[in-house]
Amino acid sequence: MHIVKQLMAIPGVLAAGEYAYRGDRFSYQGALTDEFARMASILCRANTLSVNMQAEIFDSFAENCGCRPVQGWIVRGAEMTICAVGNYFSFIENRDELLNDVMTIMRAKIGDVQEDLLVNLYSRLGGDTREALY
Repeated sequence: MHIVKQLMAIPGVLAAGEYAYRGDRFSYQGALTDEFARMASILCRANTLSVNMQAEIFDSFAENCGCRPVQGWIVRGAEMTICAVGNYFSFIENRDELLNDVMTIMRAKIGDVQEDLLVNLYSRLGGDTREALY
């Protein structure tokens, strides 16, 4: 099941989608207008770039600090929270345990990036990384 559909099946998820790192494309499902979704994709791209820059700076001062590679980010507002992992985002209600449920799915599907990018990408395609790459 595509991650956006899987996220939208969770009660309390207001919207979920995917954005391009270039900032020119996005797709979404949920309670957003097209203009709001476009702005959300710009917000997600800008925050992702910022978080990656901050992690690189921190890593330059504290080598092997554990903050790289960046998995994603979360911003909590008064009524809703935005979560981004990889190039996927979700807008969720602020409710007990909902953030944990959403992040568990997002990290299982697209998070936990390994240092060895080839191993990570191959495992996402369903390959047995030990058999094929070692």
